Amino acid sequence: MQLFRTMAAVMMVAAVASTPASAFAREEKVVYHVTDSSNAMGVLGNVRNHLNASPKAKIVVVTHGPGIDFLLEDAKDKNGNPYDAVVQELSNRNVKFRVCNNTLEARKIDRKRVLPEATVVPSGVAEVARLQTQEEYAYIKP
Repeated sequence: MQLFRTMAAVMMVAAVASTPASAFAREEKVVYHVTDSSNAMGVLGNVRNHLNASPKAKIVVVTHGPGIDFLLEDAKDKNGNPYDAVVQELSNRNVKFRVCNNTLEARKIDRKRVLPEATVVPSGVAEVARLQTQEEYAYIKP
C-alpha cells in the first residue's frame, strides 16, 4: 500500500511539473478608476501601455465625478487634443468605459453627450466595488 501511495505522489508531482505555467495563470483583469479628467490623456496612455505589455488583459475604465468629462462628446485635453479618437482606439482593443449615472444626473448632463464607446452605469463607485468583489478585478487609481 505504501508503494502505491508513493507512486501516486510521484505521478502527481510529475504531472504538475510537466504542466505549462500558463495553465495556472489567472486571467488579468484590471479596473482603472478615474475621478478627475485633468490627467485623462495620461490615464489613456497608461491603459495603452498596459495593453502593449499584456495584450489579453481585460481592462475597464470606470469614471465618476469630474472623471467623466473626457468621455463626453467634443471633450478635449488642455492642449486641444480630442479624447474621442483615443477612446475609440482603446475601445477597438476591447477596453470598456463606464460612466456614472449619478454624476450625469447631479450635473444635469444629458446621456446623449456620452461617447458611444462608453456605457452608463447606475453608480461609478458601486461599479468599481462590483468589479473588484464579484469579478476579481485588480484596482488601479492613476
